[in-house]
Amino acid sequence: MDADDLAVCLRTWRDRLSPAEVGLPASSRRRAAGLRREEVAQLAGLSVDYLARLEQGRASAPSPSVLGPLARALRLSDDERSHLFRVAGLVPPGAGQIDRHITPSIQRVLDRLADVPVMVVDAAWQLIAKNALASALLGDNDTNILRRHFSGEPSPIVRTPEEVAKMEEGWVADLHLAAGRYPDDGPLHELIADLRAMSPRFAALWEQRPVAEHVADRKTINHPEVGPITVDCDVLTVAGSDLRLVVYTAPPGSPDARALALLGAIGTQTF
Repeated sequence: MDADDLAVCLRTWRDRLSPAEVGLPASSRRRAAGLRREEVAQLAGLSVDYLARLEQGRASAPSPSVLGPLARALRLSDDERSHLFRVAGLVPPGAGQIDRHITPSIQRVLDRLADVPVMVVDAAWQLIAKNALASALLGDNDTNILRRHFSGEPSPIVRTPEEVAKMEEGWVADLHLAAGRYPDDGPLHELIADLRAMSPRFAALWEQRPVAEHVADRKTINHPEVGPITVDCDVLTVAGSDLRLVVYTAPPGSPDARALALLGAIGTQTF
């Protein structure tokens, strides 16, 4: 690891970003162009102290779980993200591993779809990012979607037992497909092992060896402030990427569309 090179890269990439590029308000009080260290730390989910140590060459061996969010916060290209991993002494994700990097163009799509809830998930259904309306609709739980369901955590989504069974079968089939595509992805296979250990239902489905891609569905979210909202849920694969956009929409002019608009007006507070 070249701590000095890593430090220079992080500072340079931070300085080239404007607040507007990451959805932050501009301020006339800024002394220089670029983002403040505190802003990047917030976007990446890191402490300001730890980011300061990285930028000053005083921190050693940052993990992939640190570098991935940093690459997203700094809007790095694929080549820049690979360089970030290399100067940190790590091998960039390659063949056989899920690429969880959000490119600047996908981030712009997420930023601009402000009037519909949108999430970005990877091939293992790990939440990578979501917009403000998705947080308002579904809450701020950022764990893996499958882990949350099979562990029995409460969910605002209303389903019949038959719908739950169909959804579980689809998830497991999709995860089998991912396991075949990404044989060297550690987090994916750790997730599968955890799910098999925690959930007899998942374990039984897994042994049936289903293989299929997840399909779109329709679901009702029982929101504590605006009531039930029924939406179409479409899962869009990003070409050339291991990411998916999960988009929730309702027919224009429908009560559900009006409920989504109301939710957007209320704001992004957690209920």
